[in-house]
Amino acid sequence: MRRLLSRIGFYIVALWASVTINFLLPRLMPGDPAQAFLAGMQGKSVTPQLLASLRAQFGVTNAPLWQQYFAYLNQLLHGDLGVSNTNYPETVSQILATSIPWTVGLLGVSVIIAFVIGTLLGILVAWRRGSWLDSLLPPVMTFISAIPYLWMALALVYFLGFILHMFPIGGGFDDMLDIDWTSMDFISSVVTHAILPAFTIVLGSISGWILVMRNSMVTTLSEDYVLMAQAKGLPTRRVVLSYAARNAILPSITSFSISLGAIVGGALLTELVFNYPGIGYALITAIGHQDYSLIEGCFLVIAVTVLAANLIADVVYTLLDPRVRQERS
Repeated sequence: MRRLLSRIGFYIVALWASVTINFLLPRLMPGDPAQAFLAGMQGKSVTPQLLASLRAQFGVTNAPLWQQYFAYLNQLLHGDLGVSNTNYPETVSQILATSIPWTVGLLGVSVIIAFVIGTLLGILVAWRRGSWLDSLLPPVMTFISAIPYLWMALALVYFLGFILHMFPIGGGFDDMLDIDWTSMDFISSVVTHAILPAFTIVLGSISGWILVMRNSMVTTLSEDYVLMAQAKGLPTRRVVLSYAARNAILPSITSFSISLGAIVGGALLTELVFNYPGIGYALITAIGHQDYSLIEGCFLVIAVTVLAANLIADVVYTLLDPRVRQERS
């Protein structure tokens, strides 16, 4: 409990630091969100009162920076993330509420699939080390992991989408359909559009899980308690899963939690390449339109998810590894 409370205190401080940086970064950018919004209203008269009102709505005033900071904190405590100038008068909360499910649905499922398959293959390769599988799979995975994700995604879009027409090359669903999660046609379109980006995510990340788990398993299999379990004549499945894999998976648990926390932030490239309607695409649009409120909202969600995932990893790690509890006792 002492360790858990100390970690919670650390993450509270880290959250405050993230919120502070989140407040400062957009205000260090050149430009004015109100002016960017008014640039699209050509032909309409702009009065000083209208400009001041828009700047106040978008969170930019002539008040001292420290006053803006405390006003920003007060808004956060009341759940007010501001108004977006990109989709005015829609609020940032509404935009995030529609964007986050797309990102979590695509990247969350893809990361979990890659972790499960990669971990199982890593266990199998380590247990059968020296076999043809151990000689073939690690070099191939090392080669795949060396390919930049952007290049691999663009290559798959070109060959599988543009040349072979196997999958749609962009978007989250068919533009001819309305968003209706009770319609099987819409759900089928969403799944079809998600297959290619999900495949690129799994292909790009599974190699890391295989190599990490394989190397960790090889080290663990040489431990005395594993050799003792084998000498006792325990079934191979029990030795592999209960003795070796349980301890070898600890580094992967930490990496997996970080990957889950980075899902929202890591959506940027995927959603850019596939024009996918998630939070990464919303962030790109916000930066292009100098949308301070939406930028702050996106970064806040990213920071909270990363910190929450790391806190969960600390708890799980403590439960799985008794040595952590003994060090703190």
